[in-house]
Amino acid sequence: MKIQIEEFLTLSEKYAVVDVRSPKEFAQGHIPGAHNIALFSNEERAVVGTIYKNSGKESAVLRGLDIVGPKMSGFVKAARKLAVDKKILVHCWRGGMRSGSMAWLFSTIGLESYILEGGYKAYRAYNREQYLKDFSLIVVGGMTGSGKTDILKGLAKRGQQIIDLEGIAHHKGSAFGAIGQLPQPTTEQFENDLAMEWRKLNLLLPIWIEDESRAVGLVNVPEELYNKIRSTKVFKVDVPKEERIKRLVKEYACFDKASLEDAVLRIQKRLGGQNKIDAMNALADNDFATVADITLAYYDKAYNYGLGKRDNELVYVLKVDKDEPDITAEKLINLYNSNK
Repeated sequence: MKIQIEEFLTLSEKYAVVDVRSPKEFAQGHIPGAHNIALFSNEERAVVGTIYKNSGKESAVLRGLDIVGPKMSGFVKAARKLAVDKKILVHCWRGGMRSGSMAWLFSTIGLESYILEGGYKAYRAYNREQYLKDFSLIVVGGMTGSGKTDILKGLAKRGQQIIDLEGIAHHKGSAFGAIGQLPQPTTEQFENDLAMEWRKLNLLLPIWIEDESRAVGLVNVPEELYNKIRSTKVFKVDVPKEERIKRLVKEYACFDKASLEDAVLRIQKRLGGQNKIDAMNALADNDFATVADITLAYYDKAYNYGLGKRDNELVYVLKVDKDEPDITAEKLINLYNSNK
């Protein structure tokens, strides 16, 4: 049975999703939580594709059957373990032959398969469309070290809806942002993980999000969402530099110096020759506060440049004396409510 994407995603909350694409396709990006039961390996898919191109569909199908035949019992056993109430969700790239063939196979042992109409391609298009809908976005701004992620968590504690882009991306955004984080997903998988979090939101209520660059480490924020981040109200938290330095030292001084040195070297051209030398010397002396001070000179300038490109009437500044994310979150809510 073929079903549309909305129903497919709703059912995925109860039933297992089986992605029958090749392991390479799956690794590039997949529906979060999906299980890969690949009809063809990467090499087998390449072989069948070449035959299809050179000799036509019939020859490709026959070769595909030769490849799949010995593996059919394994597919069935894997699906049986995943099925709930003898139901399972299946998709391939376009919702065509691969998913249809696997659904037929599963039916031979009494499993009812729901096939995604349009396949993974339809899922990707659906994700992009979500950011074109009407919703109220509130951007939390602030220079590096302002504790924006912790402020978002403070907002969540107070019942606000948040999207933590850096958490989903496994990166804190700066040259130092990958230190201490899990490996980043592909941009495609980042978009899928973000879309899954987005589905949990009530679009009739405000959504708080951090002021981010288009790139968060090696992944990119979807263009449709990024454009809204750049064009809506931003509430800049103005935290004293001394407080930001303390936070950065606390967050990064615990990691090995080699990682910190690599991060400094990645921005050495932007720091300038003497600043780069001073930062490296400070690292050697375990003077992490000086390293933070030097690098903030660059990051503060870059952030203010980006902020200056915004509509000034949409920028609201909240000055705070201390790095106290929970208290700041409460103040942000009050500031937002007074400027609706």
